[in-house]
Amino acid sequence: QVQLAESGGGLAQAGGSLRLSCVASMDTGSTYGVGWFRQPPGKEREFVVAVNWSGTRTNYAVSVKGRFTISRDNTKNTVYLQMSSLQPEDTAVYYCAAAPRFTIVAPPTRVGAYDYWGQGTQVTVSS
Repeated sequence: QVQLAESGGGLAQAGGSLRLSCVASMDTGSTYGVGWFRQPPGKEREFVVAVNWSGTRTNYAVSVKGRFTISRDNTKNTVYLQMSSLQPEDTAVYYCAAAPRFTIVAPPTRVGAYDYWGQGTQVTVSS
């Protein structure tokens, strides 16, 4: 059974930083792209960033480009989201998701491309 678990959420001040982690429990030898999404209060889930299996190809939403950085350590089955220059509009529940069908290229922005999801971690940014 595939499981994803996010951690690292919490409260930050505007201009501050947080690092989220996503640990994947996958079958040995599995390869997969990973995406981060977020769902602000009262809004739909939106794409944040995605990375391919090797970590060499990424795709960022315009709203976070230059502030957020995705990386991965496949020896630890972990994907990281470093968030800097946080703003109140970054407040949301953040989800990581795995896309085994996308390994060479970064997974796309659509929710349907991802087969497995974590439970989410809350990020709150105060002004």
